[in-house]
Amino acid sequence: MKIRYLAVVFFISVVVASCNYNATEQKPETAVLNASESYRPYVFKNNNRAEQIKSVSNEINKLFEEDANAKNIPGVAWGIIVDDQLVVASSAGLINLDENLPATTKSNFRIASMSKSFTAMAILKLRDEGKLSLDDPAAIYISGMKKLKYLTGDATVIKVEDLLTMSAGFPEDNPWGDRQLDEPDQMLMKMVNEGISFSNIPSYTYEYSNTGYALLGNIISRVSGMPYQQYIRKNIFEPLQMEDTYWEYDSITGDRLVHGYRWEDGQWKLEPMLHDGAFGSMGGIITTIEDFSKYVGFHLSAWPPRSTTDSGPVKRSTLREMHRIRIPWLNTNNKDWNGDSCPSVEGYGYGLRIHKNCKGIYRISHGGALPGFGSNYVFYPEYGIGIMMFGNLTYTWAWPLAEIEKLLFETLDLQSRQLPVSDILKKRKEQVAQLIQSWDKGLEAEILAENFYPDKSREHRMAEIKKVLDKAGHIKTINEMKPVNQLRGSFTMNAENGEIAVFFTLNPEANAKVQDLEVNFRPKR
Repeated sequence: MKIRYLAVVFFISVVVASCNYNATEQKPETAVLNASESYRPYVFKNNNRAEQIKSVSNEINKLFEEDANAKNIPGVAWGIIVDDQLVVASSAGLINLDENLPATTKSNFRIASMSKSFTAMAILKLRDEGKLSLDDPAAIYISGMKKLKYLTGDATVIKVEDLLTMSAGFPEDNPWGDRQLDEPDQMLMKMVNEGISFSNIPSYTYEYSNTGYALLGNIISRVSGMPYQQYIRKNIFEPLQMEDTYWEYDSITGDRLVHGYRWEDGQWKLEPMLHDGAFGSMGGIITTIEDFSKYVGFHLSAWPPRSTTDSGPVKRSTLREMHRIRIPWLNTNNKDWNGDSCPSVEGYGYGLRIHKNCKGIYRISHGGALPGFGSNYVFYPEYGIGIMMFGNLTYTWAWPLAEIEKLLFETLDLQSRQLPVSDILKKRKEQVAQLIQSWDKGLEAEILAENFYPDKSREHRMAEIKKVLDKAGHIKTINEMKPVNQLRGSFTMNAENGEIAVFFTLNPEANAKVQDLEVNFRPKR
């Protein structure tokens, strides 16, 4: 390992030891939750996703290979995971042109900014342990930040969460930040002490910042009492058995270390490999497709919410926090996999990008780009599917995601998890179907919330629903409930002349009752 890297680790250790922040001052809060015994989580009705995806593995591999050739990438590796199973994994090209070494799913690629979610996870783990708060001013941990000169006198101070969500007010710092990867901790603290330029006031808007994530790495070191690289290895890599994931490229044997290249003057040119350093928390991780799939599988394990025991480096609820948009925006120019207009709501979570388009496809992702490398991953929590691609060409960014999404969600028509009908919805559905045909007063007293008739009188409700039933004619069958959530949903009743559509929602009382009811007639077409 390089002397420079050892010096960086030593200096961080000295900073941690001498820091005036005492990590033992805060204690974790304990909470005991009472969970419902009747709740049933979302499930796949036909759970053959792995087999479906394996059936088109040749087409998937061809898409990746053709894309790599079109972009002139020396070597690529990719994989698709279903839950915790790597069902497609392959590679193409070379990781070392001089030695003619082929890329494999065990090749160690630098994944650049895909590292950010590991840093975010470490911060949240420290939060869960009561060692910091996301609402804490960052200056509590990095005292030099107290001297920062903000743009306005009414700005809020930078909080830990602002750094997580790229809303600290720092300017977008690609590609400058990429070249700081191996800088020592002295450089980062010198930069803070001399002042950081702001493009916005904190907590105001999103702007991508490598600097913010470098500062988060420094906070992890100070709060945990160990270099952030060591903390993440011990608390994330090792529990996930990511035994082939590294911070420093000197730790990797030559036949597996991927060399990065740029395309210039009609030829590939070797990019100098940067050592790990103070900015490593924004983009320093080196890993393989096989190892990284364990991390993606862990994120997928957070879905659906359920009552089984937590067993990961952080709680499932903490992962789902990472998956929520914090600062959203509307992308009216978004296209779907067919190239058609499909507006989306997008935003940044904690070290992750979140995207939900007009088709209702919810995906979480992050890319990574450094001199010599480009990588991407995306996962779909509601489908339990993740996709990864690593390449060794400078700022390789685009990948055949649209084509793969088309293959998965249109050709294969993969279906997301569905919510089973809760016991109370099933019971109320049967009672509502009986009520609108009988208006039995005893049944009304049992299932209707106190607002029901004050909102609209019994006489008016009966008259309106009678008109619907008269148009529909004899009711033949009653169909299954379609839940929206535990306390809301709809069902239909097949009748002589058409269909009766019934929607109702229950109130928050322990014995949830009907607070709203809509009944409409749909004539036969």
